[in-house]
Amino acid sequence: YFSLYDSGRDGYIDLMELKLMMEKLGAPQTHLGLKNMIKEVDEDFDGKLSFREFLLIFHKAAAGELEEDSGLLTLAKLSEIDVSIEGVKGAKNFFEAKAQALSSASKFEAEIKAEQDERKREEEERKHRRAAFRELKSAFTQ
Repeated sequence: YFSLYDSGRDGYIDLMELKLMMEKLGAPQTHLGLKNMIKEVDEDFDGKLSFREFLLIFHKAAAGELEEDSGLLTLAKLSEIDVSIEGVKGAKNFFEAKAQALSSASKFEAEIKAEQDERKREEEERKHRRAAFRELKSAFTQ
């Protein structure tokens, strides 16, 4: 399902691809609405949805973590796959991916936490290097 709308074949669903997806699902969104949908699950703040972030939509929907008027909740409800359109193989792949996303929630959260911790550690390292550089620089400018 994800690859159906990843028309750029870059492994992401960007704003325009999400716009097309929502239109095809019969729930068109405003530009701001689309941006907010992406923002709600955009872990890496790149302004587009990776497959992992796409699966997060269904995880959050199943956990009741999406607002009732959220475009993502609409997406989750409307994209319940239609076997007659997608075929059995497409449905199987979709549900396997969905089940995997739901069953690996704790692993998923642990990975997110590890990534966030790594980013914090890298930022701390950068701060220390900047401070050391300023100290060294001040020694030469006196």
